[in-house]
Amino acid sequence: MRVLIAGAGLCGLTTALALLQRGYDVRVFEQATALREVGAGVQFGANGTRVLIALGLEAAMRRVVCEPTGKEIRLWTTGQTWPVFDLGVGSQQRYGAPYWMAHRGDFHAVLLDAVRAAAPDAVRAGMACTGFEQTGDAVTLHLANGAQVTGDVLLAADGVHSAIRRQMFGEGRARFTGIMAWRGLVPMQVLPPHMRQLVGTNWLGHGGHVVTYPLRRGALLNFVGVVERDDWQVESWTEAGTREECMRDLARWHEDVQAIIRNIDTPFKWALLGRDPLPHFAQGRVCLLGDAAHPTLPFLAQGANMALEDAVVVVRCLDAFPVQDALRRFEAARLDRTAAIVRGSAENTRRFHNPALGDPAGAADYIDREFAAEKVRQRYDWLYEYDALTVGL
Repeated sequence: MRVLIAGAGLCGLTTALALLQRGYDVRVFEQATALREVGAGVQFGANGTRVLIALGLEAAMRRVVCEPTGKEIRLWTTGQTWPVFDLGVGSQQRYGAPYWMAHRGDFHAVLLDAVRAAAPDAVRAGMACTGFEQTGDAVTLHLANGAQVTGDVLLAADGVHSAIRRQMFGEGRARFTGIMAWRGLVPMQVLPPHMRQLVGTNWLGHGGHVVTYPLRRGALLNFVGVVERDDWQVESWTEAGTREECMRDLARWHEDVQAIIRNIDTPFKWALLGRDPLPHFAQGRVCLLGDAAHPTLPFLAQGANMALEDAVVVVRCLDAFPVQDALRRFEAARLDRTAAIVRGSAENTRRFHNPALGDPAGAADYIDREFAAEKVRQRYDWLYEYDALTVGL
């Protein structure tokens, strides 16, 4: 079977690798001329790491990831700290797989190396996908350079601005959430000693939140500062801002947050847009995967994990059923879960930015209540327990 994949990002490459390992003829078409990912962090829960381990990537990933000891909540004004859960030994014991934090570029390089080792010519750069046409027994992918490529199935992993999704379902409606995010990287060694712990931290505040976590075996700290602000609506990860502007947005936050911002070389900013879950992913021999299928706000740290799950589930379906039936079964297996993650991520905006956090007297009570152990388990166990390798099709 010849499989065409639109997009050589995290989802497209993971899908390509899983297919190549099962003996498929795979061609991946990527619009960028340079195959690399932008510098930002990505988190892998147990639902994601068990996929990477099953694909034979554990050794390569362990050379670049950070395995945190835990995740904590801190209050934006006082810095008061609450442990949320153990992500080290606890993740392995509770969910059967580790929790990893990685630089997107490092992860992308691991995937690209593995795909090229399996099929050196599988990935074609500088080839933007513009659309498709299909018949009952084949699908033809149209490229921006005028070329056409025909295969048995087209998997569209071409991201949040997917041209394939646009042809299938129209432009859709993206709503600006009223929130923008800052991101940046800081060498861990320049920070005060108490800030060099291998933990993921979620600072909660009135009208915003800040997420930090270690990358590259603890050499870097990833920073994301989310603020309610309506004058920046560009949905891009590559728009540079300034430290001064970032500092103004988070001027009232704890000194530890200020110390991180002062040490960011170039902070980048992007607007967060919300989209309703799609009712379908597949049409005939064409199927959407990853961000093309279910773009989400990042507030459950599940975007990359959903992509990994998609990759494994769609390959299992193609292995077991004829193409069109396989894609229908993939859609049925993935629609409810991915929609629940999209909705849950949006709900966390209200939880992380709650007005109760603006009242010093009530903030601690709010965190004690919202992040009690039982509530945390309800919100996260179903994410990490999911096993894309065995889920029913």
